[in-house]
Parts: sequence; C-alpha cells; structure tokens
Amino acid sequence: MPGAARPDQLRYGSTKAIYRTNGVFSVIQAIQPGAVFKDNLALLPGIDGIERIDLVDAQGNVAASIENKPGKQGSLAVYHYLREAFGTLDSNAAEHGLAVFAEHTVDARNRPGAHPNVDRLLEIAAGGPTLRIDVIAAA
Repeated sequence: MPGAARPDQLRYGSTKAIYRTNGVFSVIQAIQPGAVFKDNLALLPGIDGIERIDLVDAQGNVAASIENKPGKQGSLAVYHYLREAFGTLDSNAAEHGLAVFAEHTVDARNRPGAHPNVDRLLEIAAGGPTLRIDVIAAA
C-alpha cells in the first residue's frame, strides 16, 4: 500500500508498535511512560517463564545477557517489553526504554556504570549498534 509505514519505520510516540516473529506480525499497545519506574513497570508484560534475555549483535555474538533473578527483574521486564513492542533494540526502542526507566535514566546519566542496562540504552540511543533481543524460556 503506497505511503503506508513499514514496521521498521515506526517511531517512538506511536500508540501501537508492530513486530514480526517468524514471519507473523503482531501488535501490542505501547505504554506512555510516566516519571516513576515502579509505575511504568506495573504496565509491562509479565516475565514468568523467562530464564533470561540475550542481546545479540549483528555478527551473532551475545553482547550481554539479563537473567531472571532479583536485582535484574526490572531490567528483564523492560527489555522483554521492548522486544514485544519494537522487535529489536534500535535507537527508537532505546529512547522509549529510557523513558520507561524514568528516574533510573537520570541516575545513570549522573553515575555512569551504576545502571549497566540503562547505560546500554543510552549508548544505542546515541547511535550505537542495534541489537537483537532473544528471549530464552525457562526450562
């Protein structure tokens, strides 16, 4: 259809995001992040049944993993949501993720290294390489 936006052209701020998995397109409602991470977290899909998320670079190497364990579950939920909403971790997804992390984004900017999963989003939003988000199911 002429003039229709392709899924890879959707931008932050759209009310819905489209992603494709195994050739099937799906749609979820993108949240409108507020100023408090805890409130944003309550709006995200659950992470039950997820063992970890692997972030994979263009060469197929695992650049980072986020495990489903205390202290990492908030990040796991955000990255899982970004996969569901955007399909990949590009600059648009990273910018949206920074809004979801809310006050943690401000803290990460003031204290680099304190929030490595937020630091990664800052890097990608600033033009860093896109990463694939692989969700690994629990056994």
